[in-house]
Amino acid sequence: MAYDKTDGDRGVLETSIRLTAEQLGEMQFRYIKLGPNGRWSSRAIEEQVLFLGHKEVPHDLALGRDKQQIATLLQGIGRSAGKANDFAREIVDFYTLGADTVWITFHNGRLWWAIADSEVIWVGEDEERGARKRRLLFPWRDTDLKGEVLIQQQLSSLLTKVSAYRQTICKIANPDYLRCKLAGSDDPDTMRAEQALQALTDAAATLIAKLHEDDFETLVGILLERQGYHRVSRLGGTQKDVDMIVEQPFTGETLFVQVKSSTNQAGFDDYISRFDATPGTSRMILAVHTANGKLTTANRPDVTLWDRTTLAKAAVNAGLAQWLIARAG
Repeated sequence: MAYDKTDGDRGVLETSIRLTAEQLGEMQFRYIKLGPNGRWSSRAIEEQVLFLGHKEVPHDLALGRDKQQIATLLQGIGRSAGKANDFAREIVDFYTLGADTVWITFHNGRLWWAIADSEVIWVGEDEERGARKRRLLFPWRDTDLKGEVLIQQQLSSLLTKVSAYRQTICKIANPDYLRCKLAGSDDPDTMRAEQALQALTDAAATLIAKLHEDDFETLVGILLERQGYHRVSRLGGTQKDVDMIVEQPFTGETLFVQVKSSTNQAGFDDYISRFDATPGTSRMILAVHTANGKLTTANRPDVTLWDRTTLAKAAVNAGLAQWLIARAG
């Protein structure tokens, strides 16, 4: 494993690990809750250390790494046999797991990870830090190896559920998933699913281009309804300059919607001018599956283009793949 110099991090040792994605493949992982309800997390990240409590267990006893002796002490001060054994395991893990272990925690909605030096330093009875600490070889960071922030809500619950663990240190149930996330690479199963979804979306776009204009108008109407809009004018009705007027009953927003199988920029500009001349509408949508040349909204925030790609993604997300197959087949 490679090392290089660091500067400025108070808790980081002079020789610090420089990780690669390949080296992550050789690591084991542990979750650590930094204090009751994570209250030591900010200080641990600021000081670049790991903290562990259990102040009732002396440092000298913990250095012996004898789980049974530690559990016996804990039972002697009133812990149940189960809790005593769990706490003894956590303490021994903290004292024995070396630089081949990645420690993770969750703080402020992000996943943080680090690698600690093997030396355990006794802090004593410090309620704001814990009773013992380990300095870091690889500083706490909340980004993957490619620099992307590891946002907790964007991670699988198979991983994030560990933050609800009631004790302090535990193994990670799905280390391969975590390893991929820290390396900034896609989980193989996720990648296969994304590829399949993209293939379905591409197929949907091809089918949309084959729709009869009436079916195309129906598709757009369904997508608008799925977003909570209700037609005020009839689909393809008698109004000369608009295919649909739709309204969102909760917000009161009224949209001017043009549905065209094909158009060019001149036609788009003409529809925009009609929208500008239509009172009571706050936004315009042009839905078109075949554009003759590149279409642009001319930097109008109140004008939205639903092209074939946009419509295909929306149709797949709305579960309309079977509907498209039936109509375009």
